[in-house]
Amino acid sequence: MQRVTVLQRLMDAHGLSLQGLAQEAGISKTTAHHMAHGRSIPQRERHRIINDVLDVFTARAVRAETMNELRDELERLPYIPDSTAPATDTEEEPTDIPEEDTTMLLSKQSLTPAARRHFKLVRDPFDDPQTEEAVYLSDDGRYVLANMLDAALHGNFLAVVGESGSGKTTLRRLMLERLRDENVIVIEPYMLTAGGQGKDARPLRTGHIAEAILAAVAPGRRVPASAEARNRLLHECLRQSSRGGNRHVLLIEEAHDLHMQVLKSLKRFWELEDGLTRLLSIILIGQTELGVKLSSPAADVREVVQRCDVIPLPPLHDVPGFIRHRFASAGMDAAGAFEEDALFELRQRLIVSRGGKNGGTDLAYPLAVTNLACRAMNLAAAIGEPLVTADVVRQVKA
Repeated sequence: MQRVTVLQRLMDAHGLSLQGLAQEAGISKTTAHHMAHGRSIPQRERHRIINDVLDVFTARAVRAETMNELRDELERLPYIPDSTAPATDTEEEPTDIPEEDTTMLLSKQSLTPAARRHFKLVRDPFDDPQTEEAVYLSDDGRYVLANMLDAALHGNFLAVVGESGSGKTTLRRLMLERLRDENVIVIEPYMLTAGGQGKDARPLRTGHIAEAILAAVAPGRRVPASAEARNRLLHECLRQSSRGGNRHVLLIEEAHDLHMQVLKSLKRFWELEDGLTRLLSIILIGQTELGVKLSSPAADVREVVQRCDVIPLPPLHDVPGFIRHRFASAGMDAAGAFEEDALFELRQRLIVSRGGKNGGTDLAYPLAVTNLACRAMNLAAAIGEPLVTADVVRQVKA
């Protein structure tokens, strides 16, 4: 079994990727890879490299005892002559996933019956969380959730954007769970074919949103045919509901499909007030295209852009912690399925190299992590490995 180095443990603990270590220490990604795996260090500027790597973790207030362990480890690394030392960032890591295979990471994977028997799993640790305790929240996730709750309770206009599989829907479900005990009416316009393109698409329109608000705050009221009368009634119903002690949040998923004209109209909904009380909070949830729309310099959406706070949902930094949490939530120990270095290798495989000095693209989103972990467990079971090792992870085709 490959030993987990002190450097690897510190990188995991502080959410630092190989690319991040390379950039902060001023070394190539290949050199960072060799050092993290306890293989070698270039002879040229050896002492400078060691000190710069140490400085990376000194800046993160790592304990002196651990820093001494790291220094001893780095100084024991064998050196490679200058003529063969990897000196640039143009070399690709053997653990990178080919770009053409990255879309496979978002295709839902499941553990095979053989893998569940092999690892003696009564429950699938990667099933969708059914309780609040089962949801893994990173520091970034907690921050986004706190902003969603604040928006719902205090009349804010918020957009949460993230890649497919980044955990947006899970945060939405968790927010709704937290709002159960609050006097908050959640309004979710319901259309089965809200987005998309083509002749069969039925995009969400301003009128649909107004009807959804009225149905939530004044069920049974007849909706006027006139847009002016409908909007007047909507304002009055929201005012009465607010004076009755309710708060209201308009929640729209797949908001990247909204037309620009609808985004503009949301500002008018958000500006409905009763004195100093804003009557409607708005939370939009969508993929990164939504962020592009809400950063447009175009004059026709400038007022929306200026009023809507956009918060991105980044990839997971602590992939081993995510895996351990999912297993623990299912009443199991991840050590019964993964060697420690395999968890680290999962993290590395989700940094997709594009080559050159632009570094890599981080794909460590919850869906991609669970899909890769499932594939690794299925492969380990198929080849008879008792545990998923780093070598098994490297052999998985994304």
